[in-house]
Amino acid sequence: MEAAAEPGNLAGVRHIILVLSGKGGVGKSTISTELALALHYEGKKVGILDIDLCGPSIPRMLRAQGRAVHQCDRGWVPVFVDREQSISLMSVGFLLENPDEAVVWRGPKKNALIKQFVSDVAWGELDCLVVDTPPGTSDEHMAVVEALRPYRPLGALVVTTPQAVSVGDVRRELTFCKKTGLQVVGVVENMSGFACPHCAECTSIFSKGGGEDLARLAGVPFLGSVPLDPELTRSLEEGHDLTQEFPKSPAFPVLTSIARKILDGLPATLS
Repeated sequence: MEAAAEPGNLAGVRHIILVLSGKGGVGKSTISTELALALHYEGKKVGILDIDLCGPSIPRMLRAQGRAVHQCDRGWVPVFVDREQSISLMSVGFLLENPDEAVVWRGPKKNALIKQFVSDVAWGELDCLVVDTPPGTSDEHMAVVEALRPYRPLGALVVTTPQAVSVGDVRRELTFCKKTGLQVVGVVENMSGFACPHCAECTSIFSKGGGEDLARLAGVPFLGSVPLDPELTRSLEEGHDLTQEFPKSPAFPVLTSIARKILDGLPATLS
């Protein structure tokens, strides 16, 4: 039995959810951002830890580029993205002098920063901390899992797109979760058809049902299918809140449902 974590900057965090995928380009940052917003509108206080060190896109998605990270006696103060200070964000994007600067680091330096993010960000009291991860199952993933392991509860939300090539890669991520002892909260299928803004018909551009099949074969919950939606894309590109700016978006009810399913399952899956 693992020892409980010593009190620290994560002591006030009730639930930690890692957003994972074995493949790049499936929309992990999109799902992380929209999940955090949906949880916020369910009345939860949410933090986002962006450890995609080479592609920190969440500051732009939340219209927080150029914001400064300040120090306090407990470490770094995350950037608050709303007036009520109920959504907080930490990203390497805030630490770069130039937003176009490439992060050209070897594994040890990346791992050291991830461990510093885990230990030195003063999150305060949070209902959920959503951790956006880079693609793959390598150094960064091992570093964050090992750094977070003492803090219970901990679980993984696995993101895929419908086509077989993506599902095959994401299947390896489920194997990673099994090998590292991560409980899987569920699978989300992103880019699941194109939602036409004119006629509201949803056309399966890639294929259909790959995420649901993957979840069934793995014996984990399938949480929903998020369509390709121009309004969702626009909200992320411009840093707008989908739930406020585009409430009629076909992606909105799906994302809300996913958040509610995660909340309903937290006590059982992450006890």
